[in-house]
Amino acid sequence: MKQITPAILFFLSAIQLPAQQEDSLDNVRLSQMVSLSEVVIRSDINVAKFIEQVKNDTTFYKAFRTLHILGFTSINDIQLADKKGNIKASLHSKTRQNEAAGCRTMNVLEEQTTGDFYDDSKNYNYYTAQLYASLFFTNEKICGEDNIVKGAEMNPKSKSGIEKHKEQLKMLFFNPGKKIPGIPFIGDKINIFEPDIARYYDFTIDYGDNEGASCYVFTIKAKENLSSEERDNIVIDNMVTWFNVKTMEVMARNYDLSYDTPVYDFDVHMEVQMTKFGNYLVPHILRYKGSWDVAFKKRERGVFTATLFDFKNPD
Repeated sequence: MKQITPAILFFLSAIQLPAQQEDSLDNVRLSQMVSLSEVVIRSDINVAKFIEQVKNDTTFYKAFRTLHILGFTSINDIQLADKKGNIKASLHSKTRQNEAAGCRTMNVLEEQTTGDFYDDSKNYNYYTAQLYASLFFTNEKICGEDNIVKGAEMNPKSKSGIEKHKEQLKMLFFNPGKKIPGIPFIGDKINIFEPDIARYYDFTIDYGDNEGASCYVFTIKAKENLSSEERDNIVIDNMVTWFNVKTMEVMARNYDLSYDTPVYDFDVHMEVQMTKFGNYLVPHILRYKGSWDVAFKKRERGVFTATLFDFKNPD
């Protein structure tokens, strides 16, 4: 890749370009901020093209949508703690999702709960449990779903209340690095690939192995020694993604998110491990540890692990 001098970049940035060309230019700018390991340098990787693929990745989101068209068994472990770290409510269960004739249902094979995990009507008392259930549980027959991601963008503007908040969290979960509408104070700070925010991060590409597959290991980490004013622009503290070298599918992702405002704060760590079931990429293990607080609501400190296995094609 030819060297582009700062003077040329400045000249080009001053020209009014079509959106696609402007985006390509941003990728070139960002590519020059990326550190490469020696082995990656020897591979002669096109960094700007790599960044473009990362920004437009749909494999992570598609893997979770694929859960809506397959059968699978899940071991579910959710724990809610008080401020001293003592467990005040929990659920441990084994569930089986069944997929037949374009519809999915779920059977609870085993379940144990403690504390006030449910209310008297067996509704979830905790938002963390509601989020988990929206990802992995099915309470009634649901039909007509698919795993097509094109045109299936999440839209929190069309929802309200708790459903809007869940949609915003899913966007943060499935599309880290893209703007999420309707979340006060964060604004564009989640757009880590935009030049104004990217300057607060270190980007690196290395090689690694995941589930026996060779992967690019792409790390995004907030720079050290940021001033308090600069630190206010950080929402994604650290994110590491393993991309399959041959397919660019996301094989695993770990990330840390945090932010503190006068009306809410959160500090969350997540780990997702994928696996292949035939031609499908699907989540295998998801781990979450987080604390969040919203004005006029009690702080929640939760830990959960989902272990998915015994996948089955629809009948």
